Amino acid sequence: MTTKLQRHKVWDRTTRVFHWVNAASVLSLIIFGLLILNAKVLGIEGEAKVILKTVHVSIGYVFVVNLLWRIIWAFVGSYHARWHQILPTEKNYLHSLKTYTANFFSGIRQQYLGHNPVARLIISLFFILLSMQAITGVVIAGTDLYYPPLGGYFAEWVTDGDPERLKQLKPGDKSQVVESAYAEMRAFRKPFITTHVYNFYILSVLILIHIIGVIVTEVREKNGIISAMISGEKVLDDAYMDVGGRVESGTETEHTQDENK
Repeated sequence: MTTKLQRHKVWDRTTRVFHWVNAASVLSLIIFGLLILNAKVLGIEGEAKVILKTVHVSIGYVFVVNLLWRIIWAFVGSYHARWHQILPTEKNYLHSLKTYTANFFSGIRQQYLGHNPVARLIISLFFILLSMQAITGVVIAGTDLYYPPLGGYFAEWVTDGDPERLKQLKPGDKSQVVESAYAEMRAFRKPFITTHVYNFYILSVLILIHIIGVIVTEVREKNGIISAMISGEKVLDDAYMDVGGRVESGTETEHTQDENK
């Protein structure tokens, strides 16, 4: 029996752009983050370390804006871009997860138009970890480089609001800070930097799991999951699963998106 394959538009343009901008910015942040973490070992200090942090923070702004836009898009975007298609919250989710997992280990091919149940868990964790990284990163940018949106607040803190000190305050230069105020600020900063670093390690592991999962799914299900994040289209059999474990069939579904969205 010949299986009829059909193309289905799944990921809209905004979702695809977010994915690749996020991938590029996170990879860049990991590289510069590792350089900063190992600055002493690499002999990077003074102005060179400030430059590293500046580049890291600049990329971070791209990452944060891109993430914020994707969060908004999950409320107003097309069908498969929305939260109900991302979060593991539908009524039959646990049943779908159990069935998908059992089929996976039994070698039974089970295709999903959007995210499969396991992918929903991974993507949800990504949003949580990326949000934590964004929030802690914004705070650290303010404490280290006095960059907005919180930099002005921290600059006033470490100088006790002295206009002359504020005017001459520069990242990496402690000559204008009030020692006691600076120590207080650093104590406040500590849990944010600790969270940022450990969250980075967890995020790196999750990225590895995500890559392996995508490759395994591509090989086993042959549904164009990788190319879909470029073209927006998945190639599926006549029957596939959609939200809530519902079986869909036919050339198109009522949820097909406009490619230009």
